[in-house]
Amino acid sequence: MTDSAYTQSYLLRGIAAQGTLRVVAMDGTQIVEEARLRHNLSKTATAALGRSLIGAGLLAVVLGKNAGSRVALRIQGGGPIGWVVAEGTAGGEVGGTYQPGSVRGYVHEPGADLPPRESDGKLDVSGVVGKEGELAVTRLLDNAEPWTGSVELVSGEIAEDISTYLGRSEQIPNALLLGVYEEGGRVAVSGGLLIQAMPGVSDETLSRLEQNIAGIGLLTTSMREVGLLGTVQRALEGLEPQISEDAEPWAFKCRCSRERAASSLMFFDEAERQDMQNEGGQEVVCHWCNEKYFFQPEEIAGLELEAGENPAQA
Repeated sequence: MTDSAYTQSYLLRGIAAQGTLRVVAMDGTQIVEEARLRHNLSKTATAALGRSLIGAGLLAVVLGKNAGSRVALRIQGGGPIGWVVAEGTAGGEVGGTYQPGSVRGYVHEPGADLPPRESDGKLDVSGVVGKEGELAVTRLLDNAEPWTGSVELVSGEIAEDISTYLGRSEQIPNALLLGVYEEGGRVAVSGGLLIQAMPGVSDETLSRLEQNIAGIGLLTTSMREVGLLGTVQRALEGLEPQISEDAEPWAFKCRCSRERAASSLMFFDEAERQDMQNEGGQEVVCHWCNEKYFFQPEEIAGLELEAGENPAQA
């Protein structure tokens, strides 16, 4: 298996150290590039949302109980970007059909940007997100009430904040790397690597893992050098890694539809819908994916008729 075999975003799973380490890793390059284009994101906003999207996808894998489980995260740190929201949905068999894993998300201010940090020339994600706030994670599992946990932001760099959440709220010792690299005005490389310490892990294993992670440096640099699989092997060097040969496809995918957009118009009263008809129609924009749905006056009138026939739909 080689990384060059994949032209879409995908996820790898594996174990190491006799099953005392669990690893999930994602190449989210295509996902983050689509998010950049859909939301017209600035360079720093691309990095902030991109890290969050991949982080949400990894959380859906490690926290979700089965295929279709969703995990949403919301980061609000007081920075110029406002808030960052991302949701991941675990892939697998749903109703007898295989569904790829997916993510979606948005930021409040997509154009928010800052100059690179003077200290190292890197994107100032922490500056645009802010540090005075919290990371909230909501688990939306099948047949269960949504559950939300939160932690105060540690750095606003997102990877460290998600890692802190996993350690404190979920009691999952972990190492997490997230990265987005742009080149030529587009996302060239983006990915995430999450390694979870399982019960029975030895101090020697954790020490070796820590050394390996430190040696990787920037995730995106390593991915550009040896790809995602090579980066996972670097992280688990000397720890007997067993990585699945089956890469799982992932995509940027929203659950919005024209039908849902139409139903949102029913939240307006009759006079407001009449104004929409008089003005030649109404556009509805999905904040998750920026998809636009335009409704002609006769379509809006049809919604009113439908609501009149069946008030329960209003």
